[in-house]
Amino acid sequence: MAVTGFWPVYGNLKATLDYADNPDKTTPKEYLDKDLYSALRYAENDNKTDRQVFVGGINCSAQNAYTEMIAVQRRFGMKGKVVAYHGIQSFKLDEVTPEEAFEIGKETARKMWGDRYQVLVTVHLNTDNLHCHFVVNPCSFKNGAKFKNKIGDHLELRKVSDEVCREHGLSVLENSSFYSKGQKKEYWAHKNGQVTHRDMLKKDIDYCLQYSSNASEFERQLWGLGYSIDWRRLSIKHKGWGRAVRLKSIGITEATLEECFSKNKGKYYFYDEWNTHLPYKAKQAPIIKLINQLDFTVDHAKDPSKVLVSAVFYIILSLFEIAKTVKNFVIADVELRHEVRNVKKYVSEYRFLQAKKLNTMTDIKNYIDTTKAEINKFERSRAIIDNKRRRAKTPEEKQQYKDERKATTEHITPLRKKLKQAVQIYNKSPRLIDLLDKEYQIERKTYERTR
Repeated sequence: MAVTGFWPVYGNLKATLDYADNPDKTTPKEYLDKDLYSALRYAENDNKTDRQVFVGGINCSAQNAYTEMIAVQRRFGMKGKVVAYHGIQSFKLDEVTPEEAFEIGKETARKMWGDRYQVLVTVHLNTDNLHCHFVVNPCSFKNGAKFKNKIGDHLELRKVSDEVCREHGLSVLENSSFYSKGQKKEYWAHKNGQVTHRDMLKKDIDYCLQYSSNASEFERQLWGLGYSIDWRRLSIKHKGWGRAVRLKSIGITEATLEECFSKNKGKYYFYDEWNTHLPYKAKQAPIIKLINQLDFTVDHAKDPSKVLVSAVFYIILSLFEIAKTVKNFVIADVELRHEVRNVKKYVSEYRFLQAKKLNTMTDIKNYIDTTKAEINKFERSRAIIDNKRRRAKTPEEKQQYKDERKATTEHITPLRKKLKQAVQIYNKSPRLIDLLDKEYQIERKTYERTR
């Protein structure tokens, strides 16, 4: 039952590298790339594999895989951040021997990449589950074509792996989930440790189920969090969403619902618990307090020049923190609640606003215009340097202008990053102001109702 995975190795070519531990002593220093080298060395790690037996090459030698891969990349002038692709093929516990795993790994690599690409194949013995590692050169030895690493390639790797495993009499995961149409973003988000829209929805539904003993109570809880349910389709929707989400797509079936309802019915204290956990019965009004503390009003949204964007970010981040630390407190607006998954980005953007002393939309717009002008100035200088370099008569002159160009680019790169962040903040701020206003209105109505 082999499980596969595949991901890119990012890096840049390095001019020098201390390669005292490099077994490939014939490799010139200028060819060395630390990231490709590291990937290959990790796969060949003596502590994880019997190097003498379980290291092999497809379209390259195991002993000189690095040298041969770099030679192909340089021959075709490959450029880009991805210097290799790293994949795994993990087997069910005690289902294969190291020798069998090695043969299956090599066969899988040959069928998957063998007609165009170089691959180093190893078997790691350092875990209970034997697993193969693949390090794939992204540059084809035939014509220099770059491996695209599309979603279909991941599916193909699983398909090939399953076919080879079946041929060897091994079990495979039948009809296992991978990702289907529309789930590509979620797959990569999870690979990067991020929380997705569906993850947040699942969390909200779990909350509602925790305090529901029948369909009516469940629907009321959902309504309190801003959702509506279509019982016929068994789907959940918020009015701000373009389409509904079927419960089965997040692992919830009718049987799941009935099981939760029955469990809660058996609690003698459930009614009190349900009544005290109605999400729209807020016991505090954090936005109202924060707005009062900051002397800020959402009415500023009517005049973009007066919107205190830094205050908006501060209030939203404070609300996220309250939702995380205060028991039974739930952000009422669905869209704002789902923004919690982007909290790291919000923190970064708020720090940016603070560092640049940008408070209003006008401040941000002025910063964008100033930064653009500064970038244009450096780009004009770089263009002049390029013209001089083209007319240079000696290698020394050319090197001088090359160094000047590099120094100018070093000024441009951070400015472009700052400009990109400022533009993103400026473009997203109107939506954030609207979300904050909606949460404020819900909170104010609830607060007035419960006083």
